[in-house]
Amino acid sequence: MFLARLLRPANVAHAHCDGPCGVYDPASARIAAEAVLSMAKKALALGDAMDPATVNTRTRFIQIKEQQADVVKHELDVLWHDYFKPEHLEKYPDLHDKFWKATKLASKNKHEIDPANGQALLDAVKDVHDIFWATKGREVPFYLANPA
Repeated sequence: MFLARLLRPANVAHAHCDGPCGVYDPASARIAAEAVLSMAKKALALGDAMDPATVNTRTRFIQIKEQQADVVKHELDVLWHDYFKPEHLEKYPDLHDKFWKATKLASKNKHEIDPANGQALLDAVKDVHDIFWATKGREVPFYLANPA
């Protein structure tokens, strides 16, 4: 009996969220996009120094930037595929294009270190944020953790 239970196929669950849980918020994409911008600025501020400490720091900043760009892509993907419905697309016919461009910007930020790309990504996430909250009939400010 124990062996039969041990060997039976396990149910596999993955989230977020094909439940659907109904808990969606573009805030996590905003935080990640803001980190992408911050890391690009910090990496460039290090200049061209090649001493080991600076190279290590620059490498860490780049790694964080790339990881956070992936987070943006994932979070936008969840919103696009799990939250937004055909009625949203009817009301916002450029929604697909906005998501496509935002995820392309996330990829561009992985390939380059340019604060202008980071700012463009943050602006694209703001567009998604504004539409998302409009679909819920709410005005939610787009706060930045580091507005500098």
